[in-house]
Amino acid sequence: MDKHITFTKMEGLGNDYIYVNVLQCPIDDPAAFSRRWSDRRTGVGSDGLILIGGSQVADFSMRIFNADGSEARMCGNGSRCVGRYVFEKGLTDKTHITLETLSGVKTLTLNLDGEGRIRDVSVGMGPGVPLAVSLPGGTFLGGSVSAAGQQFTGTAIDMGNPHLVLFVPDALSAPVAEAGPVLEHNPMFPDRANIEFAQIIDEHHIRMRVWERGSGITAACGTGACATAVAAAMAGLTRPERCTIEMDGGSLVVSWDPETKEVTMTGPATTVFEGTINVN
Repeated sequence: MDKHITFTKMEGLGNDYIYVNVLQCPIDDPAAFSRRWSDRRTGVGSDGLILIGGSQVADFSMRIFNADGSEARMCGNGSRCVGRYVFEKGLTDKTHITLETLSGVKTLTLNLDGEGRIRDVSVGMGPGVPLAVSLPGGTFLGGSVSAAGQQFTGTAIDMGNPHLVLFVPDALSAPVAEAGPVLEHNPMFPDRANIEFAQIIDEHHIRMRVWERGSGITAACGTGACATAVAAAMAGLTRPERCTIEMDGGSLVVSWDPETKEVTMTGPATTVFEGTINVN
């Protein structure tokens, strides 16, 4: 008998995923399905697959599979979309939702307009701190690294997943496609890393482009935006209390508390379309 899985295609600033409620539609091999469905020519087309399930420690759980089938620990854009999904599907009437991820329990705040519709979503992303890397000293803060024939200065940040933020004079001309995959696999990152190319506009504004681990160039990356804001604030290049991170797909507002290290991210989440897939 054929098995049909209902899915929802959602995006946060162009960072698009296929969302499946596994409480209703269990999936046995999500890595394989993510590879198949993410293909933009022969599948649904996405940056990956996100499974929404139950949890014993939070209101819901989220598992993230990249387009190459690898499992990610956290996705900021994806978590905002999960908040919209569970609210609009009637799975909860809460506007403050806890979400279990591989990088810990995150808190979602659904910001509603006057008619009770979701305007945007804020996510308590947890701490933004220096990333432990395989180098003498164990961190990479304001260090120098080369790729694609260029030298870059950057900082490695842990947002529950690994990031390398590189400060560049012009984000639009940065060699994202050339340097991104090389740096993703740099030996200092045992689990690979997401690579951000960040141009400081002013103390409250950064233009950034991103190479996502396991997905390549994407229009936006929520944890990447947070890592960029943290790295820039640590370097004294921006103000920590509020920084707008402009990416190819749009902008997120990020705040970082230098004392508690806690990061909050606010941005949109959009439903694109819904459908069913015959898995046989």
